[in-house]
Formats: sequence, C-alpha cells, structure tokens
Amino acid sequence: MARRILAGAVALTAAAFVMAPTNVQASPPGTKDVTAVLFEWNYASVARECTSTLGPAGYGYVQVSPPAEHIQGSQWWTSYQPVSYKIAGRLGDRTAFQNMVNTCHSAGVKVVVDTVINHMSAGSGTGTGGSSYTKYNYPGLYSSYDFDDCTSQVSNYQDRWNVQHCELVGLADLDTGEEYVRKTIAGYLNDLLSLGVDGFRIDAAKHIDSADLANIKSRLTNPGAYWKQEVIYGAGEAVQPTEYTGNGDVQEFRYAYDLKRVFNNEKLAYLSNYGEGWGYLSSSKAGVFVDNHDTERNGSTLNYKSGANYTLANVFMLAWPYGAPDINSGYEWSDADAGPPNGGQMNACWQDGWKCQHKWPEIIGMVGFRNATRGQAVANWWDNGNNAIAFGRGSKGYVAINHESSSLTRTYQTSLPAGTYCNVQNNTTVTVNSSGQFSATLGSNTALAIYAGKSSC
Repeated sequence: MARRILAGAVALTAAAFVMAPTNVQASPPGTKDVTAVLFEWNYASVARECTSTLGPAGYGYVQVSPPAEHIQGSQWWTSYQPVSYKIAGRLGDRTAFQNMVNTCHSAGVKVVVDTVINHMSAGSGTGTGGSSYTKYNYPGLYSSYDFDDCTSQVSNYQDRWNVQHCELVGLADLDTGEEYVRKTIAGYLNDLLSLGVDGFRIDAAKHIDSADLANIKSRLTNPGAYWKQEVIYGAGEAVQPTEYTGNGDVQEFRYAYDLKRVFNNEKLAYLSNYGEGWGYLSSSKAGVFVDNHDTERNGSTLNYKSGANYTLANVFMLAWPYGAPDINSGYEWSDADAGPPNGGQMNACWQDGWKCQHKWPEIIGMVGFRNATRGQAVANWWDNGNNAIAFGRGSKGYVAINHESSSLTRTYQTSLPAGTYCNVQNNTTVTVNSSGQFSATLGSNTALAIYAGKSSC
C-alpha cells in the first residue's frame, strides 16, 4: 500500500480492489490484453504514441496518469493529490484528454485512467487549474462533512477500520460510505466515460471498503467498464485482495515481488507453475506487472536499473499465461520524488530521460507473441534445473530464456508446425523441422521467442 511519505508532502497510491456488481469484466476484454502504462506522459504525447507505436505493436490498452486538477509542484506524486475533478493538471486539459482518447481509439488502443477517489489533498493552496482549496474544503465539490472522522494517518494494517477510515499518508480521506460522496465520485467517473474512457485503475482501493466501490461502480453509465483495483497484498493484514474480485480485476503485487526474488536470487526452473500454483489470485482476476511507479521507486520489485533481469522478467510475463500484464513505461530518476522530464512532454523515446520500456525491442516483440498465443496452454516445458527455461504455448508459440552466466546450445522440442519463424527477440530466423524441433544457441541473459503468423522479420 503506498506507505511512503515523500519529502515535504506525500505520495500516494495505495491499493484496493472492489467487489462489483454482476457485470464484471475479467481481464481486459478483447483479444489484446497488454496495457502500456505511460506514467506521467502528457496526453498529447500519449496520443502520438498510440498512433506510432502502441496500435501497430498490438497493445490493447494504454493507461494514463490521473486526469484531475491537483496540487501544484514538480514532483510526480502531486498528480495523486486531487483538488477538483476538472481535467486541468500538468498533463493536459480537457481538450487534450479528449483528443488523446479519440486518437488512441482510432489506433485500436483502449484507454484506462488511473483514478484517485480514495482521498483529496493534504495542505492548502491553489490547484493546477486555479481552484482554491484547503484540506477538507474543496469549494463546489466537498466540505468537511464529506470526509471520514478519523483525521490521523493509517497506522495499523491489522485493523480494517484504521486502514479504510484513516488518512493514507496524511491525505484527506473521503467518506465513501456517504451518499453524496458516492454520487459525486460516480459523476466524475461518468464524465470520463462520456469522453470515451474504457476503464479505470482504482488507486488506493484497499483503503476503500469493497462494498463502497461496488456501490459507486453500480452507478456508472457503463457498469461493465474495465475495473482494475490496487489492493496490495500483506500477509496477515485485515484487508485482503480477494475481497475485491467481485468488482473486477485486482493487481497481484506478489507476482512482481516474487519475480524479483526469482530473477535475482533463485532459479527460473521454479517458475513452471507460476501464478495460481503459488497461491495468487485467479488468473482471470489478476492484473500483473514487473514493476509500477511505486514499486520501481521503493525497491520492492525489479526496475529499469536491474539490467537483463528486468528485461527477461518482462519477456517471461508476456509469454506466460497468467493475468493481464501491464508494461511500466516511465523515466529515469535518481530522486524518487522527481516529476517527469519536460513536464510530461515526451518528444522522443530514449531522450531527455524517457525510458520507453514499452518500446524496448525485447518487450515490444512479445506483445505480438502474447496476442498470437492467447488461450493456448503451456506445453513442452523444459528447464536445466537452474536458470535456463523454455516452454511452448500450445501449437502457437515457443519461448526460451537463458539466465545463465554462459551461452547455451541445445535442441528444443515444440508443438509448432514445421516452417521458418522470426525470433522477435533479435530479428533472426529459426527453422522448425517436421518433428517440431529446432536448434539454437542463446547467449547469456538472452531469450528467443517465435510464434505462428510471424515467419519473416
């Protein structure tokens, strides 16, 4: 749960998931379930990226940072302290947002919005859209009557009431059990739906009672909109992710934590039953990721600084049939509070600090692999008992990962039809014989991925 107090103020992102009305969407709908999370990209930059990269690569969704007026400041976490529900933040105004949604839709990419509805701001001042506010008083929107009675910080994760009624890192906690608050939040979400938004990531969902979220969702003009809730698992805690699966998908943080441990310190051979076999949420309800904007900064997961471990973990996630994957795409940082380069304007990938992980060759090639192998079970698993693994996805695809310190040469058994395939990891060709076999040499910390329908590079 976002338990971080950032210098001088607060960051946020807690987690939560919702129990929902009957019209529940398990994993993003459609044949393309990969989401590119363009963290703190402004909406004009997102629109261009949908056209130039995300649509052509087969990404089904783009997730954008919160579209609401927020507190002023250069830090990234100011986006998570709303002061009104006007689209008037650092990343663009209502017109820019609407244009982004339309442009992404034209490129075949649906739009998920990171949505902050657990709380408002800390402190007082003038927001990014000119609105004056003080904590507990947001003129024309909320007054002190609309906030929970507990005005101290969340301090005891073994106490459900404390987690869901007190203040996450000092942010004014909305009383989501109250009719006016529910109606107002639903109004905000319905406004976003009117602009064409396809779904929501519910920030800090863990800090909102699942029944409150179900009530809010039931008021949506499209109650079947995709719904992904941030509910961070904690062993022995009072609030658990499983409480929220009735509302929609829940982000499975254990998936990311364990990938870090396995890739850094254990054996990839252990991944042969990854997912539900490890006690995670049902695959149809799980949102998965290698890292997100919180975890890449707090050290709980791998991140772009982790080198090949990070790249290969993303390759594995996209190849493995569990959950609906998010690809975190952010920017370089040494100061964990630092906001985006150029105020969120992304002029070119891999310049000005933009990392563009969604466009790394090893990752972007796996989006097509995932789409082509959707619905296919794992087949022909092989491992060397250590850090080299390979597996197929039915008769549609095959991937091999060498996380050993030296190169590996062997013959692999697949269920693929004979033919020539493009290895989307490095744009070389692989020939599968009539017995479904091919031979290949993989360098240390490299992968190979081939799939039906991709014969030429």
